[in-house]
Amino acid sequence: MSNPQQESGTLLQRSVTTHVARNLANTTKTAPQMMSITPRWLLKLLPWVHVSSGTYRVNRTKIELQKPERIGITFHEGIASFRPDALKNIPLFASFDDDTVSRIAKKFVLEEAELGSTLILEGEDRHKIFIIAHGQVEILSKGLHGEDLRIAILTEGEYFGEHDLVSEKPSSVTIRTITPGSFFSLSSDDIDKLFKESPSLKESFKSAVDEYLKIRSTVNTHGEKHIDLVAGFAENVIIPETYVDYTNKPREYSLQAIQTVVRVHTRVSDLYNEPYNQIEQQMRLTIEGIKERQEWEFINNPDFGLLHSVDPGQRISTRYGTPTPDDLDDLLTKVWKKPAFFIAHPKAIAAFERECTWRGVPPATINLFGTPVLTWRGVPLIPSDKLEINKNKSGQGTTSIILVRVGENEQGVVGLHQAGIPGEISPSLSARLMGLDKLGVAAYLLTLYSSLAVLTDDALAVLENVEVGYYHDYEHRKTVAKAK
Repeated sequence: MSNPQQESGTLLQRSVTTHVARNLANTTKTAPQMMSITPRWLLKLLPWVHVSSGTYRVNRTKIELQKPERIGITFHEGIASFRPDALKNIPLFASFDDDTVSRIAKKFVLEEAELGSTLILEGEDRHKIFIIAHGQVEILSKGLHGEDLRIAILTEGEYFGEHDLVSEKPSSVTIRTITPGSFFSLSSDDIDKLFKESPSLKESFKSAVDEYLKIRSTVNTHGEKHIDLVAGFAENVIIPETYVDYTNKPREYSLQAIQTVVRVHTRVSDLYNEPYNQIEQQMRLTIEGIKERQEWEFINNPDFGLLHSVDPGQRISTRYGTPTPDDLDDLLTKVWKKPAFFIAHPKAIAAFERECTWRGVPPATINLFGTPVLTWRGVPLIPSDKLEINKNKSGQGTTSIILVRVGENEQGVVGLHQAGIPGEISPSLSARLMGLDKLGVAAYLLTLYSSLAVLTDDALAVLENVEVGYYHDYEHRKTVAKAK
C-alpha cells in the first residue's frame, strides 16, 4: 500500500520552498571587493610635506669632489662593452676631455675569471684598475691577527684599483672573485705605453691626477669641503675663517599627477543606487587603484622613485644571494642615522626568515597598525609587492631590499603633496564632474598630485641581487648531525 505522503515517488509539498521564499527576502550584500588592494605601508609611514607651489627644492651643501658612479655595461651577442665617456664616472678620470678618455678606454682589456680567482694579492706591485662587466668580487684586507677581513663586495658596473693605478705603493688589499665573471682591466704599464704614443698626454694626465689628489685631501668622506675649526684650551691661537658653500643647481621635485576618468551611466546611478551608491563605489575602487599606482611610482619611478634615487655608494650586494642577517646588518651601516624601516617584497622577507631560522636567530615582531610585522635590530621590515622580482629561467628571481630614514628634521625621505586643491576629497586628491555626454554617461576626473624627495644621499640604501627561491634542506642537516 502506497504512502499517502508520497506521490509519484516524491514527497508532497507541505510548505513554501526556500528556493521560492528567498524571492521575497532581502539579500545581504558586500561592497565590491578588489584583490589588488594592499596595505600600502610606505604611504602610511612616510611623513608628508605640504608643497604650496607645486615644486619642492632640496638645497644641499656643495660637493667639491665628484662621487663615484657605476659604469653602464652593455652586452651585444654576449660580448660586454661600455661607452668611453662612461669612464668620467670614475672621479680620477672626471676632468679628462673626451679625446683622452676615449684613448684610455681603448686600452682596457676584457678578461675572464673563474670562481675563487685572485685578481690582486695584497702586497703585490700589480697596479691595475678593474671594471666589473659581469659577476661579483670581494675586497679583503688582513686584520691585526692575520685573518681576512671583508671590506666590500662589488658587482656589475663597479670598479676598483683606480687609486693604485697612480700609486707606487704595493696593493693594500686582496681582490677575489666570488662568482665566475668578466672584467675590463687597465694596468699602469698600459698607461705608460699610451704616454709613449702621445707624450703630451702624460702632462695633462699628471696635472689632472694632481688636481684630483689635492681636492681629495680637502674634503670629507661625503665630498664636502672641510669646515676649518680650532679646538683646545690654548690662548693666543689664530681662529681660522671658514664658510659653507651651497650647490648652485639644487634639485627640484615637481608634483606628479596620476589621473583617470571614471564613467558612470546616469541610468545606473538613478535606478541601482541602493544599498550602495554606485558613483561612490566606482570612485572608491578607482581611488584604491590610484593609490596602488602611487606607491609603485614612489618605489620604481625612474625620476624620483626610491630604487633610482639610491646613491651608488649606498648600493650593496648580497654575499651568497639569499638575504642573510649579515646582509641586513651591512645595510644598516649605510643608513645608521636613525633608520626608519626596510621595504621588501613578501617573498624576500620570507627568504630572510628562512635564513634566520637556519641560523637559529628568529627575528622579533612588533604590532604595526594592528598587524604583526617582522623586525631586524628593532627596524621593521615592511612588505610591499611593488618591489618587483626579476624572474629568471627557473621561474624564481632576484629583488632588492630598501632601507630608509624619513623626515625633514632627520634629512631623510619625505612624501610631497599639496592640500587644498579644487575639488579635493582627500589631501591632494580631487574629483571633478566633467559633464554628461549624449548617451547620458557622466564623467568624473580623478587626479592625485604627489611626489617623493630624498634629502641626503645617506638617507637611503639598497641591498641588491636578493635571491628569493632558495630553501634549506633540514633533513640533510639532521643526517649530518646523526653521522657526527
